[in-house]
Amino acid sequence: MIVRHLKDTYGTDREVHAENWISRRLLLADDKMGFSMHETLIKAGTSTEMHYMNHLEAVYCIAGRGEIKTLADGKVYPIETGTIYALDQHDHHVLTGFEDMRMVCVFNPPVTGREVHDEHGAYPAAAAVE
Repeated sequence: MIVRHLKDTYGTDREVHAENWISRRLLLADDKMGFSMHETLIKAGTSTEMHYMNHLEAVYCIAGRGEIKTLADGKVYPIETGTIYALDQHDHHVLTGFEDMRMVCVFNPPVTGREVHDEHGAYPAAAAVE
């Protein structure tokens, strides 16, 4: 059994900081669960373009408010506490925080925790990170 607490990620290599967000990785590929799970704080007043071409991601907003825009069709969806979105088509998107947003993110395949966004806003395929 794996038991972890969010506070135990603070200040460790499981806490990843970027300009627009902070991601705390609770489950990673080496946990052998078949997915990874993170709590990510999207900072208020920021927009981040992402395109996870090698991963599927589902995101559940547990606090805050913002929006997601899918770039293929220009549709904009409001995000608020209680909203989930799933990037089931590897959707190229922009996520904007109007307030700080606390998000629970699940990736399949799982990330290792060492990935960084490339020039397309994607993480590399799992084999490329090993």
